[in-house]
Formats: sequence, structure tokens, C-alpha cells
Amino acid sequence: MRFNSSFLDEIRSRLPVSQVVAQRVKLKRQGREFTGLSPFKDEKTPSFTVNDQKAFYHCFASGEHGDIFTFLMKTEGLSFPEAVEKLAAEAGLEMPRQTPQMVEEERSRDRLIDLMETACRYFEEALTGEGGKIAARYIKGRGLSSATVSAFRLGYAPNSKTALKSFLKDKGYTEDEMARSGMVIHGDDIPVPYDRFRHRVIFPILDLKGRVIAFGGRALDDNQPAKYLNSPETELFHKGALLYNAKRARQAAYETQSLIAVEGYMDVIALFEAGIVNVVAPLGTALTPNQISAMWRMTDEPILCFDGDSAGQKAAARAVDTVLPLLQPGRSLRFAFLPPGMDPDDLVRAQGAEAFHAVTGATKPLVDMLWQREWDAGDWSTPERRARLEQNLRDKTAEIADNSVKSRYDQEIRDRLFHAWRKGPNKISGNMSRIMQTSSLKSSPLAARNGAQMPVREALILQTLLVHPWLLEDNAEFLATIRFENSTAETLMGALLDCLALQVPLDRRAIHDHLKGLDFDANIATIENAITHRGDGFTDPDTEREEVEKGWRHILEIHIKGTELKRELKASEKDLAEGSEQALERVRNIQSELHRYEFDQSMESGQRKQLDPSVHRILNSPR
Repeated sequence: MRFNSSFLDEIRSRLPVSQVVAQRVKLKRQGREFTGLSPFKDEKTPSFTVNDQKAFYHCFASGEHGDIFTFLMKTEGLSFPEAVEKLAAEAGLEMPRQTPQMVEEERSRDRLIDLMETACRYFEEALTGEGGKIAARYIKGRGLSSATVSAFRLGYAPNSKTALKSFLKDKGYTEDEMARSGMVIHGDDIPVPYDRFRHRVIFPILDLKGRVIAFGGRALDDNQPAKYLNSPETELFHKGALLYNAKRARQAAYETQSLIAVEGYMDVIALFEAGIVNVVAPLGTALTPNQISAMWRMTDEPILCFDGDSAGQKAAARAVDTVLPLLQPGRSLRFAFLPPGMDPDDLVRAQGAEAFHAVTGATKPLVDMLWQREWDAGDWSTPERRARLEQNLRDKTAEIADNSVKSRYDQEIRDRLFHAWRKGPNKISGNMSRIMQTSSLKSSPLAARNGAQMPVREALILQTLLVHPWLLEDNAEFLATIRFENSTAETLMGALLDCLALQVPLDRRAIHDHLKGLDFDANIATIENAITHRGDGFTDPDTEREEVEKGWRHILEIHIKGTELKRELKASEKDLAEGSEQALERVRNIQSELHRYEFDQSMESGQRKQLDPSVHRILNSPR
């Protein structure tokens, strides 16, 4: 029994090799592959590998190699039809009935594939002939080597309505077959079919098996109505489901663990010429769900690379809308943008492959693209407008079908909105938030460099918040404006404020456990080491709420006043250095005032001064 190749491909797409093999072999994930003991040979050290992205298994001990059908035939002794029947049932597919009509359809399909291969060879030969000189000059002008031309099988369609049709007719193909393959234009109002591609550089389009199934053509005359022309939809070619260069890029994507999607044929070929192979392109359309799924079969987070102009931004926005309903745990897209006015060919020719690698190394995640697009779409300075932004973002995340991914997006959007409104609608960058900083503190240089010893007053402010986290809720808006001299103190304050956005219970133990999970143990120890004077009862867990707030606000007064005096001192010292006559007296006065507010002295005396009126107003303003 002969099976339609599309039916077999559907089974393969539904059943990862690891799922089939795992029913017989105990597999262990190692990077992007699975390993296990060979089912074909006794062994103690695993030499058997399974790769879902490549859709095959390989046994280094025995040399056995194949796909899911081969595996069942080898391990269970099934015939090919039996293996197909068993796997089809596992995949939830009904077995096709092999009728005489199906046999004829398969034979007819094979004829079309042969026709397309014949046409491809014709175009290749035409490029090297007398008529192909203009096309050859164009290709040479794009900086392509003969090896690249050969690898992509570039060709030339002569400037004739009948040249290809006559050639294919001589090879035994009918006009009906030429029409079904898309190689001639036909219709009820066209009495004589004629060649679709004329006076164009030809780009063959291959399926994942390396078979020619369609063509793209680039016009060589400027007055052509369409600069690029693709084959129409045919029995072989469905442009919304395929990617240009997919067969070659699939292997490269596995080796580099990265896949890049650019806009067109020449972008792919120019990057190949520069040594970058893991690149695909859609076929003259905006990116489709089927094409995204095809990329995910190669890598979990493909990179979409767009031009840096407004058209590129719009294309990226369309891609965001397309992919949102498709998101799955671990599977998303990342976005990269070229310098304005440059395509990949321009960039690599002007600055080399490293410049392109720099672009694709500075990607934005999908959530940043969604946030930036909605944030940049309006002015959010009023409550009503802010409500509209929140609704817009809720509507977009509601499109995510996977509940686990949707809940993560909802939480991320809530966090960003919280910080946006806390800072004010005009004070936040769309692609930044304190939450993002907190989630990557391990690798943050801010977290790594503790700087000088933490001032005692900064340590006391934070220690009080750690022991009495209820202060966070009452003072969050004000605390967001506080700045510290010590980088560790600055980082920890951000993490404490994030506890509100993350809805961590304002309980001393819950806060401590949350910070411990972010590896803040060393930061908390720095605070405790900085506090050498233990006479400050407001930091104790059992101190009355009123006394805690009184002592803590006194420390804040000292910190705010001291910070302001140091800022004034720095400005006055600059004026003094520039020769200002009044600056010397001002510097002396500020130094004297700063001395009065020296924290250590006030703590040693145990005195609690009255709050500065200006600070008092800030702390007690309505929130």
C-alpha cells in the first residue's frame, strides 16, 4: 500500500520521535537531544540518541538510523504499512483508503515534482547562456559567489512567453500539468497559456526534502508591475506554510541553537554569503501561524529580524498579534531591528557578519514588544486613559490560549502597570521596569558591586522595612523617590518595593523567604553588619507601631536632609573651583549644617529631633 507523503508528514508532526522511542527505551534529556541505551545492541554506556527537531534517532554502537516508522519496523518487526497503521492510531488519524483514484493522484503529484525539477534545471542553464548575461550581472553586483549561486540553484527566466512552455512540452509534459504546477498562466479568458516567469532572476523554493516545489522571480526591468513574483498556490506549494531556505536552515538551527527570520530571498542569500546559514524568510507574505509553527520545530525562540524603519515596526507589530494566541510554555519569539535604512545585505557588506550578529544579539522579548507598542500608542496622563491602556493590554493577553503562559503575561503586565503608575506615566520607559531588574539580580553588576561600606542610616531604613514590612504599603509612593549612596541599599529597596507588585504578603517571614529566593542573603547580612549601634528600639519586632513609625520617620528625615545637603555641597564646591567669590562662605555653611545632621552623632546621643517641616509635609501627604 502506498501512502500519500502529506499523510506521513502529518503523523511525524504529531508524534515526536522521543515519544515513540520512550515506549521502548528509557531516555534522558541532554541539551537538545535525548540519550539512552541502544535497543539494537547490549551496552552499559548510552550511545543511542534521539533528536525531535531533526525527527530521527541514531545509534552510534550499531549504526542504526531512522525515523518513527523505521524504529517500529526495526524494534517490533512490523512492515511499513503496519508501522504506519499503528502510529496513525497513536496520532489520532484515520488510515486513508488506497483507492485507484488515490494511486492516480500520487502518480500525478510525482509528475508535477519531476516537472518542477526539470524547469529548475532549465532556468539554471539559461543563466549561463547568452540571454542570461543581464541576470548574471545583477547577481554579481549583489556580491554573490558562484558557490552561493550554485547552492541556491539561482537561474534566469528568458524574456519570452513560450520558451519554458515549449521546453517542457518537448520533455513530455502537458499544458494541464504546466498549469497545475503554476509554471504557465492560464484561465478561461486566456486562450493560449503562457510562461509565468519572464526576464527574471529565479529563486527555486524547496520543501524540507529538498525538492523544488515553486519559484520566486525578481524582475530585471524597472517598469515591471511586480518587483518580486512567486508561484501561485498549487498542489505542491502552500506559501503560508513554508519558509524559504528551511531545509538548509534546519540543520544550522540545530547546530547554533538559533534561527533567524528575515524578510526576503536576497536577505537569506546575502547572509549565507557572509557565513550565516541559520536564516529563513516568509514567501512574500506576513508571517503566518503555520510558519511560526515551522520555526518552532527548529528552535524554541526564533528571532524575527526587521528593518529599523516604520515599515519594520509595523511588520513587527503584526507578528506580535499573530503569535500571541499560539504561545506555549518555553516557545515564543524574539525581535531584532536593523539600523535604519539598511537591509541585511547592506549591513554585512558594509560592516561584516559581526555587525549582523550584534543586531541579533540585542533582541527584545515578545512581552517587551507588546508593552512598548501599547505604551507608545497614547498619552496616559489621566485616570480614564490609564484605564483604557489597562483594558487594551488585558484584551491582548486574553488572546493567549495556553493558560499557564497567559497567567504569566497577566502578572507581568500587572507588575509593569504598577511601576508605571507609581513612577508617573511620563517617567517610565516602555521596555524597562524595576521588576525586570529584580528578576535578573544574580547577573546584575548593580547587585555585584557593593561599593563602600553602607551608611548606618541607610541600613536602619532598610532594616526597619524588613522587620516591619507594613511600612511599605503605607509609604510605597514616597519610598520610590528615595535614593541611596550605597548600591546594595538601592538594589534592596527596589526588591522590597517589588514585593508589593508581586503581591508578596507583607509579613516578615514571607518577605524574608521571597528575598532569600532571589539570593539576597548577602545583601541583608551587609545591612546587619552596618548597624553597630543597637539602641534603636524601632527596629525590634515587638516595638509598638506608633514608636516604630516615629523612629523610622526620624531616620528618613536625616537621610533626606543629608542627601540634599550633600547635593548642595557638591554644587557649591564646583562653583568654588570656578572662582565664585560667594562659594567659599556657602561651602562652609553647608559643611556646618551637614555636620549637624551627621547620622552617627545623632544616634549616639539618642536624641530624636522634631521633623523638618518640609520633610514632615512629604511624609504625611495624602497617598
